[in-house]
This record gives sequence, C-alpha cells and structure tokens, in this order.
Amino acid sequence: MERRFELRKREIEQDAKIDPKALAGSVKRLQKFGQPFFQHFRRSETRQNAQIFLEGLLSDIPRKNIESIAYRYEKDRQALQRFVGQTDWDHKPLLQLLVTQVVEEIGEEDGILVFDPSGFEKDGKKSAGVGRQWLGRFGKVDNGQVGTFLAYVTRKEHVLVNAKLFIPQEWNDAPARCKRARIPEKE
Repeated sequence: MERRFELRKREIEQDAKIDPKALAGSVKRLQKFGQPFFQHFRRSETRQNAQIFLEGLLSDIPRKNIESIAYRYEKDRQALQRFVGQTDWDHKPLLQLLVTQVVEEIGEEDGILVFDPSGFEKDGKKSAGVGRQWLGRFGKVDNGQVGTFLAYVTRKEHVLVNAKLFIPQEWNDAPARCKRARIPEKE
C-alpha cells in the first residue's frame, strides 16, 4: 500500500475509536433491529442462526468465520454452516424491508446513492468469484474477490443497502465450477 494511503488509513482508524458507552445495550438494539428481518425465515432454527451469524460478524472475535462464530456462541458449527451455505431463502424481501426502514429513519429528499466496488485478497479455486482481477483498494491485479456495494447517504447518516459479488467471466465460462460454489444461474 502506498505511504499516503497507509497514513490516511491510520488517521481514519484513530478517528473511528468508539466510546464504550456508545456500545452499551448494542446487543439488545441489534436483536430489536433484526427481528423484522428474521421473521421472514420460516423455521425457528433458521431465525436463531441468522441472529447468531449477525452477532458474530459484529463481535470482537478476530476471525469472522463460521467456526469462530459457532465456538464463541457455543453453537453447532454444521448447523450454522448450513444456514450460511445451503439454506434456501430469498434475500429480496429482506432488502425491501431494509430500504423501507432506511427511508423511514433517515430518508431525505437530497439523499444520494453511492456505488463502491471493493476487492478482497483471497486464494483458492472454490470460493465464489475468486480470480486474478483488479483489487482497487490494494492498487493491483491479484487473486481475490470483488464486491459492489450500494449505500444510501444523507447529511446525517449513511447505510449499506445492497451488495453483489462480481463473478469474473472465467467463472461464467465454467458452469460446473459455479454450481459447486452455489452461484445461481440467474439473479
């Protein structure tokens, strides 16, 4: 990473320090926030796994993977893995619910949408979309995944409202590989 970016990154990290008082009651607030979303899941086990997965992603555990999250919350790793990788559920109603909440809570007439592609270094041939491609935040072509993120921004707040994984052409040319990685044929 170039020195100017490294310096700016340190400045941002220093500015991002959170007063512990701000986090008081955050788990209860997160559970309240998640309830309307989790109600879209038909089974109670699925609702519980969704809650645990979300809490794990937002927790202080250093590695945000299924095994670490399951261990932290003393849950069955395989059940959590099935929720993330195999449970068939439609995300579109959840996104619509999020958009409705965002409009109600922070909507402004002059709010804007911001698109941001971001790359993540990643090796291997099995994770969806991994390939040699431009990873903008690292300023180079390397092995990784690229996501496109959509945020709604106002003068007061900003919130992520959608994200899509970019699938390189080499993956689209290999239907069996896409099937193994559970990439849907159409979206």
